[in-house]
Amino acid sequence: MQDNLLGGIYDDLFGVGRLVTPSTLPNEGKTKEEQEAIANARSALEEAKSMVNLIDKEKENLQNKNAEALKTATASAAPEKPEEPETDPMEDLDALIGLTAIKDDVKELIAFVKIQKMRKEQGLKAVPVSLHLVFTGNPGTGKTTVARILARLYKQIGVLSKGQLVEVDRSGLVAGYVGQTAIKTQEKISQAMGGVLFIDEAYALSQKDDAFGQEAIDTILKAMEDNRDDFVVIVAGYTEPMEVFINSNPGLKSRFNKYIEFEDYSIDDLEKIFMMNCKKYDYVLEEDVEKHVRELIVQRKMERSENYANAREVRNLFEEIITNQAKRVADLENPDSEAMTKICLQDLPGADKVEESPSSDETEKSSEEVETNEE
Repeated sequence: MQDNLLGGIYDDLFGVGRLVTPSTLPNEGKTKEEQEAIANARSALEEAKSMVNLIDKEKENLQNKNAEALKTATASAAPEKPEEPETDPMEDLDALIGLTAIKDDVKELIAFVKIQKMRKEQGLKAVPVSLHLVFTGNPGTGKTTVARILARLYKQIGVLSKGQLVEVDRSGLVAGYVGQTAIKTQEKISQAMGGVLFIDEAYALSQKDDAFGQEAIDTILKAMEDNRDDFVVIVAGYTEPMEVFINSNPGLKSRFNKYIEFEDYSIDDLEKIFMMNCKKYDYVLEEDVEKHVRELIVQRKMERSENYANAREVRNLFEEIITNQAKRVADLENPDSEAMTKICLQDLPGADKVEESPSSDETEKSSEEVETNEE
């Protein structure tokens, strides 16, 4: 538009030949009419220039408005997810189902660390305490959950600057080439700096003739030594392999001297965990279903006594049941909210055998037998 406007003005004033502007036209020898024509031409050119500048300014304003409108539309289409309010880590610890002994251990540790820090700040002698821990026990007993809470508690009392948890296992630390493991391990250490590096099944790093695993261990030990004031390592896994792992290396044994044993959940606690999942995701058990869920928990724990994954098994059972429920409800025409939230007997695994299931008294007896075997 700008080019067309200017071109038209120049053509009207000066033709398509040699460019001669009104300002260059001499007034000498010109008649009065010619001089007025030249003055009018000059005035018209100035007006044209002003119009072009105005068009440029309007174009720039329009571009800015479009950019702002696009930004607003994008923000409206994908609103940022509001951050969840931060909860008190000690309250989160108390809210966990079961784990009574673990809660006591953690509270004692936090109290001791807190007081030693306060003594040091007031110029008193403080007893050295290692913040690094060994978590032992079967899968699904809450080790990762407690480690995450503990990291936040360490931050709360001021012994860690950030309080995040970085969870890894052997695959997250060990590379396939000589010299690369130290680099890969150091990356995880850097992510965990100011918080906790949680190494699950840590004994997998210590295998016969395993130079890669040893390289990861050496890198971690050096980081623990160099960053005593703002870096914590928690290693976790089955009880016996973890004891062998820690005792296999003098460096590990000297730095990890605090063990916390995670016992298997009781049948009552496993049932509470199942019901907690139901409440969390808006599911309601139909009458008599709860006792059959308990029967399934007892049955599976007895069948897999050596490899039972505790809360993880209950989570798997919950997902299996709601999958069955979804298949049933999907066949209904226009199901309402009650239908989509209710769990019926037919949603349970092996529902065709429910009638043959043991009585409540027999189930309680089986539960007691499981508890006795655990002790």
